[in-house]
Amino acid sequence: MALARRQMTTTAEAAGAVVEPVSWIGDARGLVLEPIGGATMQQQQNVHLVLTEPGQIRGNHYHRRGTEITVVLGPARVRFRERAGGELRDVEVPAGQAMRFTFPPGLAHAFQNPGPGSMILIAFNTEPHDPARPDTVREVVLGG
Repeated sequence: MALARRQMTTTAEAAGAVVEPVSWIGDARGLVLEPIGGATMQQQQNVHLVLTEPGQIRGNHYHRRGTEITVVLGPARVRFRERAGGELRDVEVPAGQAMRFTFPPGLAHAFQNPGPGSMILIAFNTEPHDPARPDTVREVVLGG
């Protein structure tokens, strides 16, 4: 079976946050994508994979010290502050597409699955996960 390539065609930068498309290759078995690479990979101290069911929300926080890079496989609604204390921005990621979001310290962000399938997040952070010294601060920007 021929490989299918999926790619968003726009890149946007929002006052501190960076939003960019992620290309992937897929066939009857599924898909393969490279969420980050090169020098960016060497800076990461934490990585986690998150599966989110329809209607559910993840995030609603910002990081004190770490920069978070999250790749989202849609369907998804991503909401974030454009800068600390600034306006909220929504980005819709359609099913079958992937977007990469880079959030520097202080930018609150959240991810919602509008359904009907599962939403997948692959998140990287420049700070190691340490429950004794958490890097996240709760700030609700999506949902209640």
